[in-house]
Amino acid sequence: MGLFSLSNKTILITGASSGIGRSCAVQCSKMGASLLLMGRNVDELNRTVSELQPGTKVEMIVADFSKMVDLELLIAEKILTIGKIAGFIHCAGVEKTLPLKKQTSEVFQSIFDINVFAGFELAKIISLKKYKAEKASFVFIASVAGMVGESGKTIYSASKGAVISGARSMSMELARSDIRVNSISPAMVKTPILEKMFDGIGEEASQNIIKKHPLGIGEPEDVANACVFLLSDAAKWITGTNLVVDGGYTAQ
Repeated sequence: MGLFSLSNKTILITGASSGIGRSCAVQCSKMGASLLLMGRNVDELNRTVSELQPGTKVEMIVADFSKMVDLELLIAEKILTIGKIAGFIHCAGVEKTLPLKKQTSEVFQSIFDINVFAGFELAKIISLKKYKAEKASFVFIASVAGMVGESGKTIYSASKGAVISGARSMSMELARSDIRVNSISPAMVKTPILEKMFDGIGEEASQNIIKKHPLGIGEPEDVANACVFLLSDAAKWITGTNLVVDGGYTAQ
């Protein structure tokens, strides 16, 4: 494993019950990490656990970020058995395509609650000395939507832009605590969310989206492998950056 090893590191992953979050859990377990997995669906979290490397030390937190929960209490309890946090990946997120005229303050709040505020709140908690390892790395899953415009994505794009810029400022603040903070911006990745979207827009529209990716649609592990890199000691001099993992989408 070498520099990319995550042995002796405990990694907290939100949204670990499906898609990119599940893949992050699997790839981190392959690199020797212990895992604290968060998600809303206990059955899907258990499925994620079943795909981990045999012998992986793992704990689960079943929580819904759209509802008020005492995150610190939940984390403090688990750290007693899993160990202090050396890595954090915020994968939990919601996607919404909605014309501007139909956007409401409730929709705005619900998207920002999960995509932005939940991740930042968790970062605040685990940046405390009593919860973090000596050195730590935080990775926020943003999106190319936070960099380029797309019709119907005003609120979603705004949330991902907030993740990118917020993570950059957070990196400046937490550097003195030996915490690196970066974001990753994927383009379209083969997840249940994408499959549902393709089913809704039809074959022709789906193919037009695929053609915008010179290397094709990505796999969840393409993003997960980038996360492993940023969590590992191989990235020890990288902070405050937004790593674009998009199959060439934004190069055009």
